[in-house]
Amino acid sequence: MNRIAQILSTGSYVPERVVTNAEIDALLGEETDAWLVENVGIRERRWMTPEQTTSDLVTEAARQALSDAGLSPADIDLLIVSTDTPDYLSPATSVVVQHKLGAVNAGCFDINSACAGWVTALDLGARYLATDPDMRYVLVAGGYGMSRFLDLKDKYTANLFADGAGAVVLGVGKEPGFLASTLAAQGAYHDGLGIYCGGAFRPCTPENLAQYGPPAVKFVRKFPKTFNLDNWPPLVRKTVSKAGLTLDDIDLFLFTQLNLRTIEAVMEALGQPLEKTHWVMDKWGYTGSPCVVMALDDAIRRGRGPRAGDHVLFCTSGGGISFAVSLWRWTVP
Repeated sequence: MNRIAQILSTGSYVPERVVTNAEIDALLGEETDAWLVENVGIRERRWMTPEQTTSDLVTEAARQALSDAGLSPADIDLLIVSTDTPDYLSPATSVVVQHKLGAVNAGCFDINSACAGWVTALDLGARYLATDPDMRYVLVAGGYGMSRFLDLKDKYTANLFADGAGAVVLGVGKEPGFLASTLAAQGAYHDGLGIYCGGAFRPCTPENLAQYGPPAVKFVRKFPKTFNLDNWPPLVRKTVSKAGLTLDDIDLFLFTQLNLRTIEAVMEALGQPLEKTHWVMDKWGYTGSPCVVMALDDAIRRGRGPRAGDHVLFCTSGGGISFAVSLWRWTVP
């Protein structure tokens, strides 16, 4: 029997607190709203309350995905959580989610491939289902709590990053489902963007805290302005070709939700109409690795999601630099 992974359901969650560009500008003491809307497309974002943490966001998104799949937490055989804002350096955030969710039968692990992490986790989930006959359902979730790691005086980061989570439930079918994927990296940029305090490289010793401050996301050096525009189209074409399809066969393109202008330029470079993509950064800000599944879930709940037989492509990149592209045929009626 062929065991091919299928996406059975989606879920997403954003915190209740809305943070407008005007509020960010007040914190910065500088006007960035007009530039942000014109050049990036972000108008507002969501931040966690002091009582919430990344595992709480993931748990809520997972509950929604399970509900839509008609499953209970105990049905899940494997729980994969993508995050680079974990509750702790150790243990894994996935075990915290397992406990909060009540997914008592699930094995767990975390993935950190920065903002390409959720699609990387999705790839792993599909391959586990294909190779392990004991597995029925895999929950692939992503969580982003970057508001905890912001320098609110840094105009290059404070107005971009936000909090949120997304999840899918994967099951097994005889027909695709999962079609193809491509993973890539350019590790020479590992020191360009990230949270460089708090790990083994720069522990939170009193001396390091005095010199560098607490762990915070920072742009350390510039990337080429056209980095994603240069790299996404070839990766998309390669993945589509692997599946024996053409770009015109793709019904929904979902990209890392950092910059709407980049998404517009990439769709033009691919020769595809903008109507074949969907974005949420205007209302939710930049939510890291789960942003693509959050965009998918939002499209579905707004009646713009894929129909059975449609092809859905995820294309992501994140600090490192890591890339992950994954192509699926939609099977949900």
